[in-house]
Amino acid sequence: MPAFRYEAADAGGATKKGVLNSDSARSARAELRAQGLVPLKVDQIATQVDASGVTKSRGGFGERLTSTELALFTRQLASLLEAGLPLEQAFTALLEQAERPYLRDLIASVRSEVIGGDSLSAVLGRHPRDFAEIYRALVASGEQIGQLSRVLSRLADYIERRNALIQKVRLAFTYPAIVTVVAFSIVIFLLTYVVPQIVSVFANTKQKLPFLTVVMLAVSDFVRHYGIVVGIALIGAWFMWRRALQNTALKRRWHTWLLTAPLYGKFERSLNTARFASTLAITTGSGVPILRALDTSRDTLNNVAMQELVEEASDAVREGVSLARALSAQKHFPPMLIHMIRAGEITGELPAMLDRAAAAQEADLERRTLTIAGLLEPALILAMGVVVLLIVLAVLMPIIEINQLVR
Repeated sequence: MPAFRYEAADAGGATKKGVLNSDSARSARAELRAQGLVPLKVDQIATQVDASGVTKSRGGFGERLTSTELALFTRQLASLLEAGLPLEQAFTALLEQAERPYLRDLIASVRSEVIGGDSLSAVLGRHPRDFAEIYRALVASGEQIGQLSRVLSRLADYIERRNALIQKVRLAFTYPAIVTVVAFSIVIFLLTYVVPQIVSVFANTKQKLPFLTVVMLAVSDFVRHYGIVVGIALIGAWFMWRRALQNTALKRRWHTWLLTAPLYGKFERSLNTARFASTLAITTGSGVPILRALDTSRDTLNNVAMQELVEEASDAVREGVSLARALSAQKHFPPMLIHMIRAGEITGELPAMLDRAAAAQEADLERRTLTIAGLLEPALILAMGVVVLLIVLAVLMPIIEINQLVR
């Protein structure tokens, strides 16, 4: 049954907006009139399906659910289903609470397709931009085992924990980023305005300027005349590098180097290991077969080199090798994770052990993040202090020499 977005006026003249399901736009207007409303605008929420079966919504260009909206949507849907509401009524309640137009349209579209008889996992599969492969796989698993509310609750925990981890990482690097921007702004201002204004006074005296002042003037002239060109060149180089990384071989070599890079390498390994362990924990705990769980966990990694290691481990598991042994044959996976997996396989509590391993990896990632951020802050402040000191010395040295000549 199609969904329609409407705008109507009540008896008092107040405007109401909402979404309703009806057979046609005419019947939708009839329903509104039956409710004592005067329909002003009734538009069908487009759910055109392309050749691949993917729904093309009518939202704005590039619109999609945010991670916060996805977590809230999943948590609310799980709570409503746990309270005993049918799926249709649960989506109706979610529709009434939705605030953003895109979210309302998405929920209305999903609700209408579910009412039409499609399974929830099949409907979500038509919205891949909003619901990732792991999300759809877990929903399908919950439907198969008849525990959709429990699986959705675990999925909400997973999304909330992932969002919290991302937020911690972002917050840790926010201050160093601000310091970097401020430092560059101050240095550029000093080089392009302060240094030329002050040092130009000594140029007319025909005094031989100190070496540091001459160098600083040269740097200042270069920044003033070619600074914009250098900035554009750096931006162009960045885009060229991003484009070059579309080459699979180059991207593999780059990601392999990142895993062993000084200081950052351990951070990269911890980040991907935490994602892998947490995804594998929720998939195996929700009844997803181990091979499919490994494929889904592999796709959540953002490092191509580690994706290939997981794929090799998956091939070994397919041949009958235990997961712990398969991962131990690959480098870059921490021994603690392998020990926890081995213990889970022996005791039959693999999901619980993976949960603990994921929590330990997230704690390690948070510690490494704080360590890197803690090292960056004084390093940036020290570098800024040194640069400002050099600029100040370049300005003061000619003044000191003039005072000595006067004496």
